[in-house]
Amino acid sequence: DATLRLCAERYDAIMAIMLASLREERQQTYSCFLPIHPESGRVMYVPMKNVDAARGEITFDDETGREWTLPVTGGNVKLQWKPDFGARWAALDVDFEMYGKDHSTNTPIYDGICEVLGGRAPNHMTYELFLDDQGQKISKSKGNGLTIDEWLTYAATESLSYFMYQKPKTAKRMHFDVIPRAVDEYHQQLRAFPDQPIEQQVNNPVWHIHNGKPPESKMVVSFGMLLNLASVSGAKDAGALWKFLRRYAPEATPETHPDLNAAAGYAVRYFTDRIAPTRAFRLPTDKERAAMEDLIGRLRVWDGGLDDEALQSMVFAVGKEHGFEPLRDWFKALYEVLLGASDGPRFGGFIALYGVAETVALMERALKGELVA
Repeated sequence: DATLRLCAERYDAIMAIMLASLREERQQTYSCFLPIHPESGRVMYVPMKNVDAARGEITFDDETGREWTLPVTGGNVKLQWKPDFGARWAALDVDFEMYGKDHSTNTPIYDGICEVLGGRAPNHMTYELFLDDQGQKISKSKGNGLTIDEWLTYAATESLSYFMYQKPKTAKRMHFDVIPRAVDEYHQQLRAFPDQPIEQQVNNPVWHIHNGKPPESKMVVSFGMLLNLASVSGAKDAGALWKFLRRYAPEATPETHPDLNAAAGYAVRYFTDRIAPTRAFRLPTDKERAAMEDLIGRLRVWDGGLDDEALQSMVFAVGKEHGFEPLRDWFKALYEVLLGASDGPRFGGFIALYGVAETVALMERALKGELVA
């Protein structure tokens, strides 16, 4: 109320700022005050006939021509949204304001009104817009956005905080496909934090996300790997993935590794909703079939345990010996034929997690054409 009375006292100064930003036609009817009609309760977009600074009252005609005089206090009026920005800053002594790029052109207006009302303009932080997967501006009318609730259906809150923290002055594509990467990058930063010097720690996103006290990451398997495990195992819940997780990391349990357990549940849900409906398996080419048969043969006699790096080296060697150039094409073939996807985590790690015998069985099914059926 005190700020609204001040707006009445300094009405002319506020209007001078606003009118300079409006087209001539709009200038004729504009007022920074929006009275609430005493009878209908509607917000009235009407010009003011009089603003009494001493009494803190405004006078206007409604759409029927009936004249009303109302106090600006007591919930009888609102402010137009641009003056409201500056008035709130002055009333609440705001010293820092972060807002989207679409507001940046109005910053001088907000600042000017704040200062007219005796406030000090806050420090500003303007962040870029969020885009969809095609690089288009997210629009409520198009429905091409990703809501907070949708993100949190498939990942923990901290992963969203991490995504929001990154490069605020760069336009970012925000769609379902970025969720797995954000989860894995967040945990990479958690793992890196303890060994970083203090100068790097305070620039690590997790320091800010957790108020200087980030927890230990217990994600012994990446989220991307959990998605692939959900794909090949047919798991319906996190419990089904723990059969594989316990073998891969015997020390891990849902109780000792709650973040891994939560991620397993999110992975099953994400796979079921976002990946399964769009998977596209294919048969291997003759060259790919020969390489996969070679890999099957080597896995059948494998005695190196569940060593990610050793298994990755073997898969790498098979691709190289069968003339895949670049080698990326070999791994892409494995993902497309076995997982119905064009990319994925390190394949050696996948074998170690899913199991050597299980991977052999999966490859044999793929070569028989059972996955494309």
